Amino acid sequence: MLSANRGELQARLSKVPNLPALHRKLLLASVFVVAAALLWPTPQEFSSQRIPVALDIESIVSQTPSTFEIVEPIKPNFERVIQNGDTLGHLFELAGIGQQTMYKVLEADLNVLALDTLSLGNRIQFFQDEQQNLTKLELYFNPAYQVIFTRFDDGTYGVEEINIEGIWQNRIISGEINGSFYLSAQRAGLSAANIQTIETLLSSKLDFSRDLRAGDTFNVLMNDQYIEGVSTGNTQLQAVRINTRRNNVNAFQNLDGNFYDERGQGLASAFQRIPLERQYRLSSHFNPHRKHPVTGRVSPHNGTDFATPIGTRVVAPGDGVVSMVTNHRFAGKYIVIEHDNNIRTRYLHLSKFLVRKGQRVKRGQVIGLTGNTGRVTGPHLHYEFHVNGRPANPMKVSIVEASVLPKKQMAEFKQLVSSKQMMMDLG
Repeated sequence: MLSANRGELQARLSKVPNLPALHRKLLLASVFVVAAALLWPTPQEFSSQRIPVALDIESIVSQTPSTFEIVEPIKPNFERVIQNGDTLGHLFELAGIGQQTMYKVLEADLNVLALDTLSLGNRIQFFQDEQQNLTKLELYFNPAYQVIFTRFDDGTYGVEEINIEGIWQNRIISGEINGSFYLSAQRAGLSAANIQTIETLLSSKLDFSRDLRAGDTFNVLMNDQYIEGVSTGNTQLQAVRINTRRNNVNAFQNLDGNFYDERGQGLASAFQRIPLERQYRLSSHFNPHRKHPVTGRVSPHNGTDFATPIGTRVVAPGDGVVSMVTNHRFAGKYIVIEHDNNIRTRYLHLSKFLVRKGQRVKRGQVIGLTGNTGRVTGPHLHYEFHVNGRPANPMKVSIVEASVLPKKQMAEFKQLVSSKQMMMDLG
C-alpha cells in the first residue's frame, strides 16, 4: 500500500511546473515521511478500569510457609489477691500444694523473706506441671517489685527478686494550715507515712502542736515512681518547707540519702554501723553474688553475720518503728525495724524478743538477744540493712555518723538546696 502511494505521489509531483529536480526530491521525501507517520501502528492503550479476578485465598495461605508462631502466655493453676485473714498455709492449701513443698519454698525464701511481707492487695500465683509439682511461684507486690520461686530438677527451689527502676517524677504538694498539721497535710495529699516522716525530721526544729497557726503554709517535694505510666505507689520525700509567721523550717535530702537543713545540719538521728554494744567477729560477709558450695547456684547472702554468744544484746542502730516480730522456720526469731530515709533493718536467729510490733525504738535501745534459732550452723546474729527496698552492705553503706555535713560537701549540697527550693516555689 505504501509503495503504491509512493508511485502516485511521484507522478503528481512530476507535473508540478517550474520546480527544480532537487526541490521535487526533497518535497517527495517529506511527503513520504508524513505518510509513514500517519500509517505507522500506534501502541495499544490500556484501560485503567479494574478487572475482577477470582483468587483462591485458602490455597495461597496453605502454601505460604509460617514465619512466626503465636505463643500463648502460660496461665497459673491458682491465683489469688491477698485478702484479710489469709495465711501462707491457707494459700498453699487452696492451691493444692503440700506442706513439704511449702517448707522447701520457705527455705529458698530465707535470703529474701518475701513471703512474710505479703499484704492486702498483693498477688500470688502458683504454676504446676502434669504431676502436680509446683514448678513456679510468683509474688506480685507492685509493678516495680516481684519475687519468683523456680523449681530445680532436684526438687529444691531458687528465688529471684525483680526490681524495675521505672521513671521517677517530681511532685509538689502545697497547703495551708487549717487545724492540725496532720489533717492539713492529709487534705493536701500526703500519706500518713509521709506526714510521720516530716514530723520526725523536724521535731527538733518545730513543735507541731504549739508553733503552727492557721494560715501558715507548707511545701513538700516528692518523687513518685512510675512503670509504663502507672504509679507503683513508691514515693520518696525530697524536701519540705514549713513557713510560719516567725521563721521557715526546712529539710532537704542530700545525695547520701540523709536529711539536713539549709545549713547542712543533720536532721535524722545518727546511725551506728553495728547493732551491737561492741565489735564481734564477722563470720560471713555481705555477698549478693555468693554461690552455693555444692550446687554452684547463686545464693545471695544479703546480710552480715556476727559470731556472738547466745544471749548477746542486740540494739537498734537508729530510731525507728518495729514493723515485724515473728518466728520463721528457717530464719528463726527475727525482728524488722523501719527507719527514716527509706531504711529497713532485719535481725535474724534471735533467742528472745524485747520489743513488740508497732513499738517506736530509739538508737541504742536493746531490742532482743542473739541465739541460734532457725536453720543455723552455730549461734550468730544475721543483720540486714535495706535502702529503698534493696539490700545494702551495712559495713560500707553511707549513713549519718556525724551531725554536720563535712565542709568539702557543702558546695554541692548548697546547689542541691537551691534547685529544690526553686521547685517548691513553683508549688
